[in-house]
Amino acid sequence: MLLTRSHSLIRLRHHCSISAFIRYLTTCSSSFHPSSPKPHFQNPAERPQFYFTFSRYFSSKAASSPSKQSLPLTRDGNYSETSPENLIVCPGCGVHMQDGDPKHPGFFIKPSQKDPRTYRLHAHLEPVSQESEFSDSLKRGTVLEPETHDSEAGLVGVKYERPVVCARCHSLRHYGKVKDSTVENLLPDFDFDHTIGKKLVSTSGTRSVVLMVVDASDFDGSFPKKVASFVSDTIDEHSTAWKLGKSGNVPRVVLVVTKIDLLPSSISPMRFEHWVRQRAREGGSNKLTSVHLVSAVRDWGLKNLVDDVIALAGQRGNVWAIGAQNAGKSTLINSLGKHVGGKVSHLTEAPVPGTTLGIVRVDGVLPRQAKLFDTPGLLHPHQIATRLTREEQKLVYISKELKPRTYRIKAGHSVHIAGLMRLDVEELSVDSIYVTVWASVYLPLHMGKTENACEMVEEHFGHQLQPPIGKDRVKELGQWVRKEFCVCGNSWDSSSEDISAAGLGWFAIGLKGEAQLGVWTYDGIDVVLRNSLLPQRSQYFEVSGFTMSKIVSKADQTSNKALRQSEKRKQSNQKETTPIGVELVS
Repeated sequence: MLLTRSHSLIRLRHHCSISAFIRYLTTCSSSFHPSSPKPHFQNPAERPQFYFTFSRYFSSKAASSPSKQSLPLTRDGNYSETSPENLIVCPGCGVHMQDGDPKHPGFFIKPSQKDPRTYRLHAHLEPVSQESEFSDSLKRGTVLEPETHDSEAGLVGVKYERPVVCARCHSLRHYGKVKDSTVENLLPDFDFDHTIGKKLVSTSGTRSVVLMVVDASDFDGSFPKKVASFVSDTIDEHSTAWKLGKSGNVPRVVLVVTKIDLLPSSISPMRFEHWVRQRAREGGSNKLTSVHLVSAVRDWGLKNLVDDVIALAGQRGNVWAIGAQNAGKSTLINSLGKHVGGKVSHLTEAPVPGTTLGIVRVDGVLPRQAKLFDTPGLLHPHQIATRLTREEQKLVYISKELKPRTYRIKAGHSVHIAGLMRLDVEELSVDSIYVTVWASVYLPLHMGKTENACEMVEEHFGHQLQPPIGKDRVKELGQWVRKEFCVCGNSWDSSSEDISAAGLGWFAIGLKGEAQLGVWTYDGIDVVLRNSLLPQRSQYFEVSGFTMSKIVSKADQTSNKALRQSEKRKQSNQKETTPIGVELVS
């Protein structure tokens, strides 16, 4: 109820002592008069307490607060035990939080504390009085004193632990996008050697376990080659020192292949693991302790992964989750937290590259004093997704189970994957070959003669072949360059080799003979030739011309239907507004 109802007039005098306030202003009026000198106190302790309060509220200078002080723009997060206590780290992305400048990383708005006993309890009540005898300050100073019922007695100790995250994480979690991506440009690049590398190189200290997280649908594009080579060299050096009787902290490397639910269910797990180990050795990781094929969404393989990591980390080890942007590290750690004793971590998950900005120490997942760290995604500029906008990335990212789209074509024909990649069949030792496209179902395809390829770039890139979305985006992506590959095969029933583009997908080639192929994409995008990951092809062949997925076709039908309905409404409105006897001139 209101303060005026719960107190008498005598008790209100203690809350609103206006006369005492006026009497103090009279004694200090000289200090506020323009012609009077400012009060001077030899000893700051002699100043009355009200002087500080009043001058602070009416000062033209901003009050200095530790939240508005300049914070270090780093990606170190809270991995170090010696981090200052006043630096709060966002539990979602690992950036240092501050509430002073919304144009700086880590800005957050502290939510107001709500008492579960009174929250929304009196939301239906109206103001008691609007009479002039009640001052505005008194109306704003109402005090809620609800009666305590038996049903509410148990709510006194209830606390809703909801983590406070930065504004960027809040936008990603609730809206799936970043409001201002330019703010992140203020942060430096994640320095692996400075943060994690120096701990791995150290011959003393706790044991280190490196979780190399790789995306199954983009293995070569998301595989961290530099980290793999660095860790392998460290293992060789420390192993040699350990054999000589010296101290050597040998890191353990666990390769975790995520998002295996995006691969067709017909794939053989044993064959896939053999393929993964071979590609990892070719990528520079020749000292793997174990390999795990997991799916955080379907809860596949998590139990074996948790048991292996706990055994390798021991009682005081450090576990570092490392991988490329959007490889699925945060999603994996959140799933591990739910899988181990119901522990819930609050890492931000979003289909946006670079979701994690700083190192986040995740507590409660590993037992005893072992620690688990989520690190920022490594930037791979050779991935085509790094050049795309948010809308274009949604079309490229593989979010559904991969489906094969197969062409049977002859020499002199080309296959486009949207406006991002093209395969030219230049020379063949046989009559025709099978080309299977493994990419996002949202990407349109086109098959036609190679001699018309230049016209496709000029007329259809940015329109029928998206992404890029818009004609102006074609030039922004870079120069269109060609790479040549020679492919050999010994079977018509399955694909022999893949031509993969980082961050996009791959062409699977099936033939019994030899073929000379030309692959076109934008300059700087990594294109590799490898053994076939998915040898099967589609039972039905695609026809020449544009091929759209069913999802895109339904979207086009819906938009066209809405356009026709709007045109009909315009025509009906025009007929209704036309006067009788007046003919419309066509």
